[in-house]
Amino acid sequence: MSGPSLLKVLEPLSRPSVADAVFEELHRQILSLELPPGTKMSEAEVAKAFDVSRQPVRDAFYRLSKLGFLSIRPQRATTVSFISEKAVFQARFVRSAIEADVVRIACQKLTSDDLGRLQSVLDEQRMAVEAKEPVLFHALDDKFHREICERSGLSFAWDIIRENKAHMDRVRFLSLSFASEDAFGDHVRVLEAIRARDVDNAANLMTEHLGRIKGQIGRIRADHEDFFAKEVDSEI
Repeated sequence: MSGPSLLKVLEPLSRPSVADAVFEELHRQILSLELPPGTKMSEAEVAKAFDVSRQPVRDAFYRLSKLGFLSIRPQRATTVSFISEKAVFQARFVRSAIEADVVRIACQKLTSDDLGRLQSVLDEQRMAVEAKEPVLFHALDDKFHREICERSGLSFAWDIIRENKAHMDRVRFLSLSFASEDAFGDHVRVLEAIRARDVDNAANLMTEHLGRIKGQIGRIRADHEDFFAKEVDSEI
């Protein structure tokens, strides 16, 4: 007969862990370019600034590196990664392929409650446009796309997208200074097509929406050349 378990019961965690909090804050600062590409970072400096131990910072650094936001090189400085135009176009390709199919399924599966929730996200996004709050707008942009995936029963699709879109995210954030209304309008049309159960139109609109970045990146790079990695043959 086996003895009593040595495992201890954990109390329910009602708040994010320290590592999660550090990750979320660094993610926000890198995405918003408060920490621009090329910025050198160290576990010790971040731990001191956030008043935490080095272990949660190490964990956050690792997660950020897996997303493509940080370049960690042993015995050398950890730096915020430069934006890879090649990675941007790869992410656009992946997102277009996945999300075009996602909205096709959304047209068939989303309920009136799902559609109402998506409309609420767009209502919040409209207010973010009017208030000129790019950080909030970008968060709601992600929420709109994520909700479509999750409410279509395709949460795994968003997991794949999130793992591949770090470089694209920073370019999209930079585009909001001149293209937030276009992005919002695209979302409105996508939701209208889903609501109408217009499968082909919804897929085409999503592909067009995600493809806008191809026409925007030249302008963004011209204004922020020092944010970008030096590459050749980057476009897909």
